[in-house]
Amino acid sequence: MTFKPAAAHLATILFCMGLTAPVLAQNDDLQEAQQLLKQGQTDRAMERVDQYLKTRPKDARGRFLRGILLTEQNKPADAIRVFTELTQDYPELPEPYNNLAVLYASQGQYDKARGSLEMAIRTHPSYATAHENLGDIYAKMASQAYDKALQLDKGNQAAQTKLNLIKDLFTGGPRPPKVAALTQNAPKAAATAPTPAPAARPITPAPAAPAAPQAVAPKTAAAPVANNKEPAKEAAKEPAPLKTAPPANNPDAVLKAVDGWATAWANNDVDGYLARYAPGFKTPDGEPRKEWEAERRTRIAKPRKIEVRVEAPKVTFNEANRATVTFRQHYRSNTFKASANKTLVLVRSGNQWLIQEEIVGG
Repeated sequence: MTFKPAAAHLATILFCMGLTAPVLAQNDDLQEAQQLLKQGQTDRAMERVDQYLKTRPKDARGRFLRGILLTEQNKPADAIRVFTELTQDYPELPEPYNNLAVLYASQGQYDKARGSLEMAIRTHPSYATAHENLGDIYAKMASQAYDKALQLDKGNQAAQTKLNLIKDLFTGGPRPPKVAALTQNAPKAAATAPTPAPAARPITPAPAAPAAPQAVAPKTAAAPVANNKEPAKEAAKEPAPLKTAPPANNPDAVLKAVDGWATAWANNDVDGYLARYAPGFKTPDGEPRKEWEAERRTRIAKPRKIEVRVEAPKVTFNEANRATVTFRQHYRSNTFKASANKTLVLVRSGNQWLIQEEIVGG
């Protein structure tokens, strides 16, 4: 079986390396654009996206969908520019790197495609789509190398056998594109920038420090055993002082909760981290809570050094028992670092403040 030119398997590669598509935020323009895209009405979908981006030019989801639409409209250069700018503005997101790889592969630029996929995996080591796509790129590059070997030595049976194995990998028909959502870190609409504070609040793992407290209902202390040698009246002379409940709108309590959340994250304390989220937490992409927690466990539980800094936090109380905290988040691990504005909406549950909503970007 003779090897076909490099472009012969290009369609198969592109089917295997499906552009990842976002699960959109609850916005009428983006939802309608998504539906129009599914119906093949890319021009109308682009109108909705452009309308959305007029008021939110930095929104990652709108820009991401615009890149998808440009690809569908056969405008690869424009799509590459959109996804490249997303990797510069939001380097923590793996999906734009993946889609850059697909576009580079469509142009036969396999080295660039490989580099983009390696960046996606470095950003998100458990991103299965990028791993599979990288395997396809390696296979494509290997087929080109074996084909070159056969051109130089037509009697090279070992190269012919290996080439046939790679070709057999793609003869069963193209795999359907894998559709993935933007990560929960995908920034939403721009948040109001926080007022600078004198100093940042560094959160670094401390091996000897106690584990971060979990958001569980506090246990009621057992009643003391009565001393039978003393009359009950004597014990009643000195009643224990009543404990006053902390005020609902206490900024220090809110900041303490944010610090506990960041500490659990920095210490790879997955259970402590997840316990900081309220039962009614709104997941960033609207996915089921179990799926979101599973994804977060994968990212946080890996044995690596993590540092999370909460810089210039600003607390605003919208109403009783509900607070909004805006700050600049600095994240660093042994393989990746990023900074972004973040907004946490917290609600008071008993004596604890729990995260109800988490927004990145702005």
